[in-house]
Amino acid sequence: MTRKDFFRMMGLLGISSAAVPVSGFAKTGSKNFSSKGKARLVWEKKHLNLEHPWTLSRNTSLFKENVFVHYEKNGITGIGEAAPNVRYDESWESTFKVIEKAKPLMETANPWEYVDLGYSIMAIGHKQNAAKAALDIALMDWIGKSLNIPLYKFWGLDPSKTPLTDFSIGIASPEMIEKKVREAAPYPILKIKVGKPNDEEIIKAVRSVTDKPLRVDANEGWKTKEVALKKILWLEKQGVKVIEQPMPAGMIEEMKWLRKRVHVPLMADESVQTASDIPGLVGAFDAVNIKLMKAGGMQEALRMIWLAKSVGLKVMLGCMIESSVGITAAAQLSPLVDYADLDGNLLISNDPYVGVKVVNGKLILPDGPGLGVKPRKI
Repeated sequence: MTRKDFFRMMGLLGISSAAVPVSGFAKTGSKNFSSKGKARLVWEKKHLNLEHPWTLSRNTSLFKENVFVHYEKNGITGIGEAAPNVRYDESWESTFKVIEKAKPLMETANPWEYVDLGYSIMAIGHKQNAAKAALDIALMDWIGKSLNIPLYKFWGLDPSKTPLTDFSIGIASPEMIEKKVREAAPYPILKIKVGKPNDEEIIKAVRSVTDKPLRVDANEGWKTKEVALKKILWLEKQGVKVIEQPMPAGMIEEMKWLRKRVHVPLMADESVQTASDIPGLVGAFDAVNIKLMKAGGMQEALRMIWLAKSVGLKVMLGCMIESSVGITAAAQLSPLVDYADLDGNLLISNDPYVGVKVVNGKLILPDGPGLGVKPRKI
């Protein structure tokens, strides 16, 4: 059974319901729904500077080099973004290669057959899902712009139901952590990166400044179930509400053992990339962190949300360090989820676009067509 057949059998091709009215509109003869006209795919790399050095349990970054895709057809341009991640063996160079492979497909396929086109994009090469996400986001932005509606409306979602996003604090010295926490005063929930020997020192530095609810992300930093258990039992006493990816991906049996011994919800991040990973997480985690860059775009992320909910897992929409293009794309789906960690654009100092806003922690979606993002005026 193919991947496509599996989801059709399960009835989890959630976006197919949105395709019905589109096909109906196409029969009206409106030029907006024409599959004719030459398409053009172009892409570029942009250097994104970080406000602070970004340290996780496995590495430190001072900047990011993200790739922006522009899909042009019938006078309308859709934009997408790839945020390559070394954890998944991605770079801007590997992203360019995948997009180059996809160029003939994107320039000849009918964009209104976006479900099948999305599957074809996912089938290009092995992994490299950030590149595929950029293509899918650009395609869906083009669809929304062609219909002159925001994508959240295209999928029938209520923009008032967006969740609060947390604000992430990377690993740093206690003094720098205290400074970052003070800078994050407008955000009601904080996400604290841990996974180092000095985890307690990090949390104590946070707690010296604030008593806000905390989410903690170990990024696979605790290598054994015994270490993870000791860490979590201490964190439960510090007002931590969720713990993300305590141990390395693949340690599913160890996670099942751990989950039976703690009370705080455990969330999968590196353990889940696409929808096919979700069934195997049941019993090991309470929630999943779905990221467009891991999933391969908005369409796969939407399938993942429906599937996770169907098996009783809560859902967070997360992100890499992305501009307002990638963050706004994820935010379009956020009315469907329980948690949001969509602050990647807030961690960079030269975001080239504007889109979703955050007001007192709440995601405010733009009302423009498609993603609703615009170039930032310099």
